[in-house]
Amino acid sequence: MEHDKTGCQPPPEGPILCINNCGFFGSAANMNMCSKCYKDLILKQQQAKLAASSIENIINGPLNCNEKEAAVAGATNVQADMAEVKAISVPFSNASSSAVSGDLGAKEGTNRCSTCNKRVGLMGFKCRCGNLFCGSHRYTDKHDCPFDYRTAGRDAIAKANLLVKAEKLDKI
Repeated sequence: MEHDKTGCQPPPEGPILCINNCGFFGSAANMNMCSKCYKDLILKQQQAKLAASSIENIINGPLNCNEKEAAVAGATNVQADMAEVKAISVPFSNASSSAVSGDLGAKEGTNRCSTCNKRVGLMGFKCRCGNLFCGSHRYTDKHDCPFDYRTAGRDAIAKANLLVKAEKLDKI
């Protein structure tokens, strides 16, 4: 009786399962789907729109400049959304984390001194010339550093100290 007077509906009796029967709970905001199924549905819709627009472009021929810019902007937005959805929907597991960390290690390489090729690990020293050195070769005179510290210092001082000019006319 109270619900009829206020116009509110009572909450559902129990939790709603996903309409795709995946076993997760759905929500009314996601059309009674779980978040994963809803993201997949949105992704399929975006791909269908992109395919339809590309087919129209092929059939209708070349577009004028404004329509081309809008089509390119729409395509990049859809591609960015797809990449974001893929990044979100990738499940996290120990196998995938070891593969990702292995890829990062292969790209970065081992930390070795540029002069003596000694392994430095976390204790390596980065020089302004861009190389990595061990404790004994970290100083500029030990590894014949090509970086010009004198001009870098002069530039830093010139930026820090503004040019001061005296007034041309004396105030009375």
